Amino acid sequence: MHESNRIELKRELTDTLEKEVVAFLNYRDGGVIYIGVDDKTQATLGIADADALQLKIKDRIKNNISPSTMGLFDVIAETRDGQKIIKITVASGSEKPYYLSRMGMSAKGCYIRIGSASEPMPVRMIKELFGRRIRNSIGTIKSRKQTLSFEQLKIYYNETPLKLNEQFAHNLELLTEDGAYNYAAYLLSDVNGLSIKVAKYADADRVNLVENEEYGYCSLVKATKAVLEKLKVENKTFARITPGKREQRKLLDPVALREAVINAIIHNNYSNEVPPKFELFFDRLEITSAGGLPAGFDEEEFFMGYSVPQNKELMRVFRDLDMVEQLGSGVPRILEHYPRSIYHFTPNFIRLVLPYAEGYDQATQETTQETTQETTQETTQETTQEKILTLLKSQPSITRKALAEKLGMSSDGVKYHLEKMRAAGIIQHVGSTKAGHWEILK
Repeated sequence: MHESNRIELKRELTDTLEKEVVAFLNYRDGGVIYIGVDDKTQATLGIADADALQLKIKDRIKNNISPSTMGLFDVIAETRDGQKIIKITVASGSEKPYYLSRMGMSAKGCYIRIGSASEPMPVRMIKELFGRRIRNSIGTIKSRKQTLSFEQLKIYYNETPLKLNEQFAHNLELLTEDGAYNYAAYLLSDVNGLSIKVAKYADADRVNLVENEEYGYCSLVKATKAVLEKLKVENKTFARITPGKREQRKLLDPVALREAVINAIIHNNYSNEVPPKFELFFDRLEITSAGGLPAGFDEEEFFMGYSVPQNKELMRVFRDLDMVEQLGSGVPRILEHYPRSIYHFTPNFIRLVLPYAEGYDQATQETTQETTQETTQETTQETTQEKILTLLKSQPSITRKALAEKLGMSSDGVKYHLEKMRAAGIIQHVGSTKAGHWEILK
């Protein structure tokens, strides 16, 4: 491990820490700072009282750098050569230029990484970066509603060592500069207009829609957990019996699946109110999120795991709730199980196509999840079959075509569910096709 454009080594915590962090925030790839490692010999020196040092570093980065760095850095303790060291991971910020608060936005306050050094930023570059600073972020857009509640978010925080106090909206950066709730607050509030769709098709195309579930109109954290549970249920185990053994494998790698879902939701561009979309096909899962690669970011940097959080406010909350681990770890984890070719980039969208496991007989598939339909009920979502039952109760003579129109599904998709419900003894059709009616048995 040597110093480079992305790595800084320090024997101990020094007064120049903020300068190095600012330089990495302003650098397109971010970087990593190790404390407790000799910058000349690369020898591990170690540090004393890692816990106290971590807290001190977090406070300095949070309080001494502008604009806000929340959600843009990680501070963790690692063991190297039997000794404790500190690793600070810094993402490239989206609100460049970053600067030392006490020096202001000047050549004495703004730095950028050049080679293995942190150099003062030229005034011309400071002006150019400030002119390009992203203003349409979820942190600066004012929420359309200002009467917001956060009971769901508080429940999730109460399950962690962190608790939300009366200043939580300010601490989590859920307010605009004039003190109004921003769009991040709107997304995390108990009631909002965002709904994440999970669609399921019978074949390999979008012709026969079997299910069309919506998870949303609630805190984005709750909606995310609901989507994760739904896809966990769909991620069935395929079995193949061979001489002497029985092989089992999931449709999709569970770790990669979780990372893909979280990434799509956290990094989605919500400025146009377009949520991410999840589509299950006969042979694959497609995940589409709004917003292409960040400006100045290429595909190679994306695949290497360099992090430019699109919504640092969401990143902060998801990390607080242990739904996200280290910065930049998501894509590399996915690529441990799938090739780069699963990603498809356009200027306005990123689509991830996860193929199902091959070589396993679908006739012998079995679901091993303990999760049942109660998961959906707990998240206040109706399953497609529950929606059908509701319609049959109120309109016993309703036709299959009318059901399809009300549910936004294909006629074949409705037929699929009706046949499953009849086979399960839930419903029966009495009389002729045209003049008959439906009866609910249980």
